[in-house]
Amino acid sequence: MTEQPTTAPTTGYDRIQGYLRTLDASPGVYRMLDADSRVLYVGKARNLKARVSNYSRPGNHAPRIARMIRETASMMFLTTRTETEALLLEQNLIKQLKPRYNVLLRDDKSFPNILVAKGHAFAQIKKHRGAKKEKGDYYGPFAGAGAVNRTLNQLQRVFMLRNCTDNDFETRTRPCLQYQIKRCSGPCVGLISEEDYAITVRDAERFLQGRTKAIQETLAAQMQAASDGMEFERAAALRDRIKALTQVQGVQGINPQNTPEADVIALHMDGGQACVQVFFIRAHQNWGNHDYYPRISGDEDISEVMEAFVGQFYATREPPRMLILSHGLDNDDLMADALAEKLGRKVDIIVPQRGEKAELVQGALRNARESLARKMSETATQGRLLKGLTEAFDLPKVPQRIEVYDNSHIQGSHAVGAMIVAGPDGFDKNQYRKFNIRGDDLTPGDDFGMMKEVLTRRFQRLLKEDPERTLGTWPDLLLIDGGAGQVSAVREIMEALGVGDIPMVGIAKGEDRDAGKEEFHRTGKPVMALRHNDPVLYFVQRMRDEVHRFAIGTHRAKRSKAIGATPLDDVPGVGGTRKRALLVHFGSAKAVARADLADLKAVDGISGNMAQTIYDYFHENG
Repeated sequence: MTEQPTTAPTTGYDRIQGYLRTLDASPGVYRMLDADSRVLYVGKARNLKARVSNYSRPGNHAPRIARMIRETASMMFLTTRTETEALLLEQNLIKQLKPRYNVLLRDDKSFPNILVAKGHAFAQIKKHRGAKKEKGDYYGPFAGAGAVNRTLNQLQRVFMLRNCTDNDFETRTRPCLQYQIKRCSGPCVGLISEEDYAITVRDAERFLQGRTKAIQETLAAQMQAASDGMEFERAAALRDRIKALTQVQGVQGINPQNTPEADVIALHMDGGQACVQVFFIRAHQNWGNHDYYPRISGDEDISEVMEAFVGQFYATREPPRMLILSHGLDNDDLMADALAEKLGRKVDIIVPQRGEKAELVQGALRNARESLARKMSETATQGRLLKGLTEAFDLPKVPQRIEVYDNSHIQGSHAVGAMIVAGPDGFDKNQYRKFNIRGDDLTPGDDFGMMKEVLTRRFQRLLKEDPERTLGTWPDLLLIDGGAGQVSAVREIMEALGVGDIPMVGIAKGEDRDAGKEEFHRTGKPVMALRHNDPVLYFVQRMRDEVHRFAIGTHRAKRSKAIGATPLDDVPGVGGTRKRALLVHFGSAKAVARADLADLKAVDGISGNMAQTIYDYFHENG
């Protein structure tokens, strides 16, 4: 890694020129940093010396690049063996560092899959998100929970597979509601044999692989055989499954016939903003779509934005066998090589001009155009609301980041604090934060004390991570769910931390605690209210309701986790699978704690060493 040329001007072209004599023609990645050592830009190069040389000469640089060069005070370099390695490293660094002048993919959520879990004699079908550690077959990705739930619903209607947990399965004595509504075949109480259930699992997996015609032919033959054998009840059940499968195929009529596996990626840019639509095609089925709004400056080339999106999107995801793009990349062969290296097999990148694949791209482009138009309209509306908020509360500037706080607890137990963030693009859910209330000296139900703890922790962290307030993480306005007492308590702690310049408004329920009669409290100013039909009032209510929803959800999750906790959670080496095995075998954690060593060794999945660990834990800590 290279840094530190000879003495040179603080920033700009001459500063960059000072690095040229230390570089050669190797491929690699470069970073441009400002005077405070913040990363401005990360780029890759086939030839580092040639690429940096372009930045060292004033010329026809786009305004964004010219600004970046003027701010550059130092550079860092890392050479690689190949340009493909440089591309992979570049995208990882961009995701990690989030440089100001790079195109950034802002929404980086993971996508759910369907898991046919096979750790049990009767396989369970369920939604799965995260690492693929559980034994079974995974199908996906799906664009979101809605797409997964629709497909699971179809599978249950047609194949009647169980979705209950193994623990529920083992403890049932009669069929559940899923059986009553014909969504499960009742394996838990012996209403279907293991062999017949395995056949339906196999058919469900064939469905997820797109082989629906073969399934329908098999079911039709089975129905005819049952009818010929005068097994009319079985024939009727098979008829109902064929009917359900036909309905599913009708709903899926838009699915591509000649594209078994691909991601369709379409990009539309307008007014300095961009929208990317991604459609997931698996097993000839459309498994949903998702839109993204990458951060751009507006002067990027469309191929640059597309290449940045593809690189960052697949930096943490497994690419399919084919990418169908609306626009080509500057280095499509290089990107294909990088993705193939990651996947371990060939990945095709195409920009189709005709046929089914071109129609898929056109459909995705239409969605991208419409989504961006809606986004721009919402952004304009949000801008008007933020301006109205500024005028209503006499703020020094239009807020770009609003933080809203609330607490949730039941008589002081399982107390949590919650923070949501809103700005020009609406709610920024990636910035939401939850706080487990730690104060041992707090009186149960002390809302003032809880709010003071939350704000203290929040601003102490900001003061540590961004003391100069340059990273965009500091709020321009605080909204507190509470009245004069809450505002006074929070103001006290903010003054003590030296951040009392941040505007703050407390939202208190007004007369009869009715929505629309809220009162607003500000330090040193009289209580105020807004007109009942004021759009700003609705905007504030929406933010207050959102933080309340987030706080309640966080509290419920914490309470549920506490209710479901057992002493087994603290035993070294006992994870979810062993915990379930022990509870099924003994019936309760208390019985596990009382069990002798021989009984513990008799549990499936518990080795002699593990049984000794469990026994020692309870008898040494009992």
